[in-house]
Amino acid sequence: MSTTISAAIGASLTLDAIRACLEGAVPATIATCAPDGTPNVSLLSQVHYVDPDHVALSYQFFNKTRANILANPIAVLQLIDPPTAAQYRMELCYLRTETTGPLFESMKAKLAGIASHVGMQDVFRLLGADLYRVTAIEAVPGGAPLPAPVAQRSLLSATRRACEALRGCADLTELLDHSLCVLRRLFGVDHALILMPDEATGRLFTVAALGYDSSGVGSEVAPGEGVIGVAARERVPIRITHMTSDVAYSLTARDGAEDAGLTGGPAREIPFPGLERPHSQLAVPILAGRRLAGVLFVESRQEMRFTYDDEDALATLAAQLGALMQALPPAEEVAPVSATCPEAGGAPVVVRHYAADDSVFVDHDYLIKGVAGAILWKLVRDHTTLGRTDFTNRELRLAPDIPLPDFAENLEARLILLQRRLEERCGVLRIEKTGRGRFRLVVTKPLLLQETA
Repeated sequence: MSTTISAAIGASLTLDAIRACLEGAVPATIATCAPDGTPNVSLLSQVHYVDPDHVALSYQFFNKTRANILANPIAVLQLIDPPTAAQYRMELCYLRTETTGPLFESMKAKLAGIASHVGMQDVFRLLGADLYRVTAIEAVPGGAPLPAPVAQRSLLSATRRACEALRGCADLTELLDHSLCVLRRLFGVDHALILMPDEATGRLFTVAALGYDSSGVGSEVAPGEGVIGVAARERVPIRITHMTSDVAYSLTARDGAEDAGLTGGPAREIPFPGLERPHSQLAVPILAGRRLAGVLFVESRQEMRFTYDDEDALATLAAQLGALMQALPPAEEVAPVSATCPEAGGAPVVVRHYAADDSVFVDHDYLIKGVAGAILWKLVRDHTTLGRTDFTNRELRLAPDIPLPDFAENLEARLILLQRRLEERCGVLRIEKTGRGRFRLVVTKPLLLQETA
């Protein structure tokens, strides 16, 4: 390590301080050396921040740079900070190449956006993520850099206030609603989703949405599908800074059974509510201990909207969400609120249940499926056969025909999903909370139930 570079490190020039250079807006230059001493200089598509001591470089071709690194693991990078035009030199030592896993997937997603942005999606194909240890950093002397832009908001302050705002939430509904509020108010996010996993199928379903014409509550994403599915599968944030045409990371609305690969029956898919042409996306896993509790997803029509700092802030918020979800107790039953349900009148409404996937249709329109569908079918059955209107969370949790795992929020999430789908799509049924752990099914027209295998 040179004396100059060592002095720069001692002067506290750190990798964290120059992360803006690693966003991919300006390509980096890499210099390597062959065993015979012949130097080689080339451009890099991506330098990826891993932690304060490591970066990863994109391995796309077996070229001279790659051959040099395998023979001599030392490289030097030249980086440019886009806002200020300041230049930095970084000395690296190659450690290993990763071809699967969280680091690889995170780099692959970001590279897909960069490639589409510059029209090189057929050329930029990530073969591996080369992990390097940063051994030295120095500022390159030269012309005076431009003034750094003034930050629009303090993400550290926003994160602190957001975590404080979520601590007092009494149940999952309040926690989800408050999370969307702080995203808009404190982080300036205009479009966001919160999804939770279905343990039986492994798919994620939307339980809360912000900023879309249609909320898409109940829409599903498979593991590994788009930035959301990859973030869930790898348990790592996935961030794209430019619109991508790579189908592995783009996430578009699905139109129903045909797009979802379902044939021979009525459509059972809710269209995904994402932006038609997003230019920035960030999906962050929500973990409750070691268990995946959900995914927080934000997107924007603006390029480079979400930086490494936004990723850190929303990852911290997601960690708080996961801890609070895990700490939420099962809803205790209390006395119901006295209320009078309206008399059901008019022509009967047909409610059809398909036992194969617990999907429920109201007057031939698809409403919901899965666990939430099984819950709704039990409610309308008990209402029509027993005249019941009031129910408890506990009885649903113990019902043998509702396939619930042991996690408390699983039932709460399905009830939230069902309540919001009824509000959006069904004018004759609704669910009203009557107390902690209790709710009422309000029916405004007679129901005609039909069971189909």
